[in-house]
Amino acid sequence: MNHYSEIENMARLMRRKMLDISHQCNLSTHLGGGLSMVEIMATLYARVLRYDARDPRWPERDRFILSKGHGVLGYFPALLAAGLIDEATFATFQTNGSDLIAHPVMNLKLGIESSNGSLGQGLSMSVGIALAAKKRGKSFGTFVLLGDGECNEGSVWEASMSAAQLGLDNLTAVVDYNRLQSDGDARQIIDFGDLAARWRSFGWDVIEVDGHDIAQLVAAFEAPRVRAKPRVLVANTVKGKGISFMEHNNEWHHNRLTRASYELALADLDAREAPQSQTICTPDFGVAV
Repeated sequence: MNHYSEIENMARLMRRKMLDISHQCNLSTHLGGGLSMVEIMATLYARVLRYDARDPRWPERDRFILSKGHGVLGYFPALLAAGLIDEATFATFQTNGSDLIAHPVMNLKLGIESSNGSLGQGLSMSVGIALAAKKRGKSFGTFVLLGDGECNEGSVWEASMSAAQLGLDNLTAVVDYNRLQSDGDARQIIDFGDLAARWRSFGWDVIEVDGHDIAQLVAAFEAPRVRAKPRVLVANTVKGKGISFMEHNNEWHHNRLTRASYELALADLDAREAPQSQTICTPDFGVAV
């Protein structure tokens, strides 16, 4: 029996929804970095995070912060599948007056915990939220997703030192380690060497995973916590994952889906999914608490 079929189904649904709204808005969008984070987001919203879709402001909900704010194409479909936003709202992406634009804008009724655009801010915010939870005796967890290129920002490392110093074992970071950023190969811009070792040296509990392997992601998120240590998952991913002509292709960091490329991408998804199932349905999570 496949214990992760619901999460896998959600990931397949998310990729289709990403292509749909990216094409419908008729603008350049950040497809590459959105596609690399799909399995991470599906695992979080289908399995890990505690939330109530009927009450997005539920005080005991876990908090999720998208620090790599340009990755909204991998974020909004997760909120849709989780029931935090509806189809009508989702379809307004990048249209005039929409609540869903190219970067997240804080909107608790839609499950969006923070505004984010300038890279390097999300981890600092997450440290503050996790520290506040500790001081108030709250049990909710704080989760934050960063890009590997974003880790060039000095504020990321200031926040990581603070989190370790403060013993924030209620904080979990995930680095979407797809090895490409806006300007090209991340190693040629700033070479971190062993990224996991770098985080470990800053006092974090580090788990390296294949960021597209749901079983590995679940095991890492659910592993016993190390007392007084924040945790980071260094998730090895592929930019543009799931669409053959986008994978490892930095032209799709920010690009526009024409009708032809949209149809080609859908055909590519169909071909990959055919051995598994041609039926894509919305997961029914109910109240994830």
